[in-house]
Amino acid sequence: MEKPIYLDHHATTPVDPRVLEAMLPYFGPKFGNAASRTHRFGWEADKAVELARQQVADLIGAEPREVVFTSGATESNNLALKGVMEACRGRGNHIVTMSTEHRAVLDPVRHLERQGAVATYLPPQADGRIDLNRLREAIRPETVLVSVMHANNEIGVLQPVQGIRAICRESGVLFHCDAAQAAGKTPISARDQNTDMLSLTAHKMYGPKGIGALYVRTSRPRFELTAQMDGGGHEFGYRSGTLNVPAIVGFGAACRICNEEMQAEAIRIVALRNRLLAKLRSGVEGLTVNGSLEHRLAGNLNVTFAGIDAAALLMSLPDVALSTGSACSSAAPEPSHVLRVLGLNAEAARGTIRIGIGRFNTEEEIDIAAGRMAEAVHRLRDHSPVKPRR
Repeated sequence: MEKPIYLDHHATTPVDPRVLEAMLPYFGPKFGNAASRTHRFGWEADKAVELARQQVADLIGAEPREVVFTSGATESNNLALKGVMEACRGRGNHIVTMSTEHRAVLDPVRHLERQGAVATYLPPQADGRIDLNRLREAIRPETVLVSVMHANNEIGVLQPVQGIRAICRESGVLFHCDAAQAAGKTPISARDQNTDMLSLTAHKMYGPKGIGALYVRTSRPRFELTAQMDGGGHEFGYRSGTLNVPAIVGFGAACRICNEEMQAEAIRIVALRNRLLAKLRSGVEGLTVNGSLEHRLAGNLNVTFAGIDAAALLMSLPDVALSTGSACSSAAPEPSHVLRVLGLNAEAARGTIRIGIGRFNTEEEIDIAAGRMAEAVHRLRDHSPVKPRR
């Protein structure tokens, strides 16, 4: 079998060899606990953690003391949403978010609703972006928090973060941003954007799985955040638990590499994406791109093939790693909530694939993948009674 082509970088990214090299000593001779303050093994681990904290902070334009290490963006989202709403019980009970958010935001919000909170779920505009006027109208006197992701994990659309934060600041409302997909791929400045909280994860930026961070603004006006994990007071009291030093070191190295190479890498990846899209458009009829192409992650394509079942398409492409635009439950595939909110019917949503181009993809891989996708679409359509409209 030929070497498979990986085009699913929104699900996860391969660990950069330079990141792995940085991590390896902390699985072996540098095995100390960063909380051990009485000997050199602990000092060495603590020094490595603080260097990584600085590297993460540098990537997002923050101060090191504002970086709280977690197990990933899901935990960071939970800490941000539940922590703020618990701390602000006496002030209000209203949250505003978008209906296209990741489940790592939507599920905690629904949990908070069961606890008595009230949530407003704003629909996107046709291009997948938030309507800032509707956001302004949604904020009430009892609104505590607005949570909107920076880049959508399915359609790759970038939200107008600065505009969102400006509205939040006008209204005296806190702003949390899930930046799991955006960090390391597009410039972020938590300070300049006046973001209050920002969720990150390493495995979306060529770092290891199981490590992430929550940026918590420390400048005035200060705000309260209640810890969701107790037991030792680690991470400035926000997140107790022995630190995963090897993973933290890898996270820091991944952030350093992104900080140094992100701009040039984005230019190269956009060129690969445009090359792939051009080849698909020339080789396949009935193709639609979902979401804004102007405001989009460099490596993202979310495309619908008319008259095609995406699951069948992926089954016919065993050597090309892609994903469908649907989230599958244990019983039956359900159309993606993001695509349905954008207005796609169930049939179109089930004919959608997500393509994620990354750091190690080549022009040759893009050309091969485009050819195989076009061939598979034609083959499936030849056996289908439903033909796409011209």
